[in-house]
Amino acid sequence: MAECSEFELIARYLTGLGAARADVELGVGDDAAIVRGDHGRCVFALDTLIEGVHFPADLPAAAVGYRALAVNLSDMAAMGASPLWALMGLTLPWVDEDWVAAFAKGIDGIARAHGVAIIGGDVTRGPLGVSLQITGSVDSPLRRDGAQAGDQLWVSGRPGEAAAGLALWQANQRHQPASQGLVQAFCYPRPKIALGQSLAGIATAAIDVSDGLAADAGHIAEQSHLAVVFERAACRASARLIAQVGLNQAQAYWLGGGDDYELCFSASAAARPAVEAAARQARTAVRPIGWLREGQGVWLDDQRLAPGQQAGYQHFGQA
Repeated sequence: MAECSEFELIARYLTGLGAARADVELGVGDDAAIVRGDHGRCVFALDTLIEGVHFPADLPAAAVGYRALAVNLSDMAAMGASPLWALMGLTLPWVDEDWVAAFAKGIDGIARAHGVAIIGGDVTRGPLGVSLQITGSVDSPLRRDGAQAGDQLWVSGRPGEAAAGLALWQANQRHQPASQGLVQAFCYPRPKIALGQSLAGIATAAIDVSDGLAADAGHIAEQSHLAVVFERAACRASARLIAQVGLNQAQAYWLGGGDDYELCFSASAAARPAVEAAARQARTAVRPIGWLREGQGVWLDDQRLAPGQQAGYQHFGQA
C-alpha cells in the first residue's frame, strides 16, 4: 500500500475531531483556523520544526529561533491577520545554554519586530525540535477557498530562492559570496504580514508558499474547485537564482521549491490596480503569474502537471 501524504492523513483521520462548536468559523484545511469571540475573530496556527527535516543540524541557533516564528507569522500573513501572542514548545536533546541563548535571541528579535508576545509553553527532552502556536486577530480574513474562475494568480517576492539556499547550505557552499542572498532567503524568510493585511477585501484567496509554488497554488485551486494555470512566460526565476544554479534548475526551484514564505493569491482581473496599490502600500513586490479557470489540476500553459512535477515538500509520501 502506498504511504499516504500529510494532507491525506489529515483529511482521513485528523479532521472533524472533538466537539462541533458554533464559534468555529474555519477549522482544519487552511493556513490557520478562525474562531469567533465576543471581541471579533481570532486566528490560530501551529507549526513544528524538526532538526534534519525542517532545518539542517548545523543551522545556527539564532536562525532556528527566527524561522520557528517566521513560518507561523507567514500563516498569519496568508489570512490577512495581525499576529498577537505565541506559545512555544522546545524539545532539546541536552541542555546547551549557549545554544538556547542564541535561539532565544533569534526568536525575540522577530517577535518584537512584529509585536508578538511569547506568553508561555513547554521545554522537554528529546530530539531537537520547536513547536510554536500563534494567535492573531482579523476583521476580513483571507481564505484558500474563495477564488473565482477568471481570477488572476499572483505571487510576491522571489520564489525558489529559499530552496536553492538550502541546497547550497547542504552542499557546503554557503560561504561563497554569490550564495549569500539565496542562503539568507532560506535562513531568514520575511513573512509578508503587511501585504496580507493590505489585500483584505481585494484578494479572493491566499496561501503562503511553504511547500512549493505549484503545490500551494494547487491548494487554492482544489479548495476553490477550480484549475490553476501558470503562464510559462511569467514563470521567471530571479536573475541571481539563474546565475547561481542555471536556468533549468532555477525554473524547477521557482515552481517546485519550498520554504519561500511568500504569498500566492488570486484576485479578479478588474482588481489589478487595487492589487498593485496594496503591494506598494506594503512595500512588497508582486506579479501576476497565471489565472484560475473551470476544471481541475495544476497546469503550465496547456500542459497538466502530474503530482510529481508539482514537487513541493512531502512529509510522508506524494500527494
